Amino acid sequence: MDSIANKLAPTATLSPPPVVETYELRKVYRLGFWMNQKITSLKGCTLTVQQGETFGLLGPNGAGKTTLLKTLLGIVRPTSGRALLLGRPIGERSIKQRIGYLPENPYFYDFLTGWEFLQFAAGLFKIPASVQRQRIPQLLDLVGLERSAALKKQLRQYSKGMLQRIGMAQALINDPEVVFLDEPMSGLDPMGRRQMREIILSLQAQGKTIFFNSHVLAEVEQICSRIAILAQGELICIGSLDELLKSPDKSYYVKGIGGNLEILNSWVTDIKFEEDGWHGKLLGEPQEFLATLRLMDAQLISMQLLRASLEEFFMQQLQQRGIRSNS
Repeated sequence: MDSIANKLAPTATLSPPPVVETYELRKVYRLGFWMNQKITSLKGCTLTVQQGETFGLLGPNGAGKTTLLKTLLGIVRPTSGRALLLGRPIGERSIKQRIGYLPENPYFYDFLTGWEFLQFAAGLFKIPASVQRQRIPQLLDLVGLERSAALKKQLRQYSKGMLQRIGMAQALINDPEVVFLDEPMSGLDPMGRRQMREIILSLQAQGKTIFFNSHVLAEVEQICSRIAILAQGELICIGSLDELLKSPDKSYYVKGIGGNLEILNSWVTDIKFEEDGWHGKLLGEPQEFLATLRLMDAQLISMQLLRASLEEFFMQQLQQRGIRSNS
């Protein structure tokens, strides 16, 4: 009976393991002629990134962001601590087949054309030529590079923005499960940044995990599921944007039409009137405000919870710890 009951009992749905896990990760560089000078780049970093997340790592220049990313990729060996990538120890060769990487300052073989470079990258992953012929044009279209330019123009003739685009294409050549991007918006004009944002969002829609560093906080705020701030080698905060940026007093921004001016002024501060209605910051409880609107035959159009911008939060976190940005 027990065995039958066990078979009939509903099985618990197990959530997938984290894609990235670090535990007390530490990195110390030795410098100087006698290698007797020490610089600690990472100080006990512990974080997790779940499958399908777009995770943004923020911090001033010299904070240790690139060191952390390169450690996860197995390019840099940690001094102590441990890390797992896709459930396996970092540095395993089999894992590298499943990830994509765009460095901050990539160096490419500048005598190759863009098409030849992508063929070279595909060859490293042993992607068949038949698959390459389909995938390379798709990636060029995705990153916004003309196929004719990719076929004829050598990489040494590319602008910084074009190099960033071809770098993004090579990071995706193997259709990776996890994509690591180090300053992906670097060198791009506003149109290029928008296109890069759309590429990242399309990868997100495919269920891929994206881990990236960036100084462009406005873009991070639009893209990321969660963020972490790294400063002087330490993770000083980590969480979702809603958790980190929410207003402590739960203030709301309201928009509406109609109503009595005198009554509205007692409920909405910094109220502004326009042709399509009024808007401002709500004072008091939302439920009581809604009841008041009904009594004076006014209509609420929208109510949004106010929160700080990511830039304001970022600077506040650094200032509270006496850290000055080096950017």
